[in-house]
Amino acid sequence: MRILGLGLLLWGAPLAAVAVLTGTGSVFTTQGLFFSGTALVTFGGAYAVLAYVAQQAVQHYGWLGAGEMVRGLALAETTPGPLIMVVQFVAFLGAYRDPGALNPWAAALLGALLTTWVTFVPCFRFIFLGAPYIERLRGNRSVSAALTGITAAVVGVIANLAVYFALHTWFAKVDGRTWGPLHLQLPDLSTVRPALAITCAALVMVFALKWSVLRVLGVCAVLGLAVAGVTTLG
Repeated sequence: MRILGLGLLLWGAPLAAVAVLTGTGSVFTTQGLFFSGTALVTFGGAYAVLAYVAQQAVQHYGWLGAGEMVRGLALAETTPGPLIMVVQFVAFLGAYRDPGALNPWAAALLGALLTTWVTFVPCFRFIFLGAPYIERLRGNRSVSAALTGITAAVVGVIANLAVYFALHTWFAKVDGRTWGPLHLQLPDLSTVRPALAITCAALVMVFALKWSVLRVLGVCAVLGLAVAGVTTLG
């Protein structure tokens, strides 16, 4: 109970302070509550939750565009731990564009710091609460069965994330279509980007030539720079 109480206090105090100082409808309060929720329901690692973050941040809150979300993920992939890099990027842009009474840069920094805090604190609370019992839970058949179901769902969520980012990388325009409960992202084939050709080249290098990941990344980075240079000169 002490761990639970301390964890709730550490998580809630900054969020409450932001709500009092900037208002319950401010972008900071909204981001604090949203990313607290993502921290509480994150099963399967960063890639599982990023699909939800991308959908909400782009389509619901409008903090950034789909192309910017893709660039945020690319930025995050330059370091270990992509989740916190992406959510910081999302919060930074969202707060910068809706700073309220603050300077945009100060607002962006506040949004990024608050998001980092509310993303990590619930995770540490779960670790400190559950660590003494985790081995006992592994032997529980009901819990193991539930986790197996979650694992299956996570595979589908990560696949959805891969499709989302691939479409917005390969095509300049992607339209959402809804048929009842089915929602699909359909690309405009006339807006195909050179990134599709770079992707095909990467597949050949990885699977046919058996090149290392670092070598493939280096070649693709050079190809991307070449394409950007040709586009700029054109």
